Amino acid sequence: MRKGYPGYVELYERRELKKRVDALYQRLASCDLCPRNCRVDRLKGEKGFCRSGAFPIISSVSPHFGEEPELVGRHGSGTIFLTNCNLLCIYCQNYDISHLGYGEEVSTEELAKQMLHLQDIGCHNINLVTPTHFVPQIVQAIYFAVEGGLNIPIIYNSGGYEKVETLRLLNGVVDIYMPDAKYSDPLVSKRYSKAEDYPLVMEDALREMYSQVGDLIIEQGIARHGLLVRHLVLPNNLAGSSKIMEFIASLSKNTYVNIMDQYRPMYKASEYSELNRPITISEYREVIETAKQCGLYRGFSNVDLL
Repeated sequence: MRKGYPGYVELYERRELKKRVDALYQRLASCDLCPRNCRVDRLKGEKGFCRSGAFPIISSVSPHFGEEPELVGRHGSGTIFLTNCNLLCIYCQNYDISHLGYGEEVSTEELAKQMLHLQDIGCHNINLVTPTHFVPQIVQAIYFAVEGGLNIPIIYNSGGYEKVETLRLLNGVVDIYMPDAKYSDPLVSKRYSKAEDYPLVMEDALREMYSQVGDLIIEQGIARHGLLVRHLVLPNNLAGSSKIMEFIASLSKNTYVNIMDQYRPMYKASEYSELNRPITISEYREVIETAKQCGLYRGFSNVDLL
């Protein structure tokens, strides 16, 4: 891997990574890691919106071959699914993990061992799925894993509902930010994710992410560093996709965007008539065309619209 990636090794060598761990753990005592600002003492076992305490909870650890090709490569993306969430979208396809809490509480030392295992079996990266509410524990696990030889990119795979102050403590720790850009309408985000402030929060978060890592860098077919944005197309244009594409283009027209067509009415979506169907080909095609009109081109140029 070329010099400069991953950044967390340099932070470790400068003893900065330990300072980040300490600063993040202090925030657990009156938790304000995410925009919910629950202010519970998670170090004493108190739980807020995310229903999580002092220890990370993991639902699965394995190579994942269903991610973007630039993450998967030949040997897979080393995916760690973290349990619980700070959004709780009513249509979540991983609702057993995010809503129902399927998973096992582990120590940060064990989490570090899992990271090293994924590296040992050849995975190209460590892909942390839904990491927002476990940032202190994750950074501590990375600290322990560096001592064991971890040196592959860290992916922060989140719902996009992030606090800028927390992200700043991840500067240099995360190599690839992979947030969702879910909604442009606060009333929609309130109805489906209990987060009326999601659009503004997401935009601020993505600006911070982009300022840290810039456009996605791909070397020999594998993503090494940068921003990759995901957008799930919802039926009846509920996501407000046009405004989302305009915003992403305002960051950089070189932004890698995965415009996703896999929406299905999962979990409680069937209780909402406007969500109770898959999207149509024409709905998906319209978002692709809008993205192109905004000047975006990376991530969907080879999409088959037939």
